[in-house]
Amino acid sequence: MKQRVITALLLTPLAIALILLAPSVWFGVVIAALCLLASWELTRLAGMRSRPVRAVLVTLCAVAFVLLWLGADSTAGWITIVAGCVWWLVAFFWLKHFSFGAAPTREHVALKLIGGALVVLPAWTALMQLHRGQTAPHTWPLYALMLIWAADTFAYLSGRRWGTTKLAPSISPGKTIAGVYGALVGSGVVALVGGWWLGVRDFALIGLVVLALITVCFSVVGDLFESMLKRHANVKDSGTLFPGHGGAFDRLDGVFAALPFFALGKHLLGL
Repeated sequence: MKQRVITALLLTPLAIALILLAPSVWFGVVIAALCLLASWELTRLAGMRSRPVRAVLVTLCAVAFVLLWLGADSTAGWITIVAGCVWWLVAFFWLKHFSFGAAPTREHVALKLIGGALVVLPAWTALMQLHRGQTAPHTWPLYALMLIWAADTFAYLSGRRWGTTKLAPSISPGKTIAGVYGALVGSGVVALVGGWWLGVRDFALIGLVVLALITVCFSVVGDLFESMLKRHANVKDSGTLFPGHGGAFDRLDGVFAALPFFALGKHLLGL
């Protein structure tokens, strides 16, 4: 726990400064690097054992980032984001059938690799849409990430205090229904205060809070989806990049699921 807290205290100010102040191109490069690390971990969780093949897949992901950056002003970016939202709806139903895909067959590995692409690429594209849509300080991407960070914190606190009923014991025994309620309440307050601070008012603010709650719900789906993959792969963490926190995918699982919904919802709300 001590190592986990120290890592968080060191990384959080750096992350906030990067989000708010970095030019979008450099921000995109840093986030792409984290996403590529997560992709490397994800290929292992998917059951791909060959390192050369994994390296090729991660390289293809990097090429996709470049193409998405170049086509950010076209419909390709929004198609990618919508595809990510559709994938997470599919993943939600996959969680209800936990054992599906557990066997390390070629078909299941291929399915997880395709799913991995739909985890990483839409999330990066969504975050770039939020970041490129503003000049510094880039408050909207920070707002979106603060929702997820707040949800994680309040889920931990409420789950520890009141958590008795498990949310999905076969997938992630530590998560509780009380934790989800805490995440929704805490992130709802952050959404309301943050939205007001960003100048959103009246019905638009109500819509933003509703969007925030939907976003947080899918961050939980993302967290559970990674837990399911780790169960299938029989590993505790996706990697060891962050001391006390695990790998890049461990830190970004909820973010990957939440960002496409937030970016799409913000666009539809006209914010």
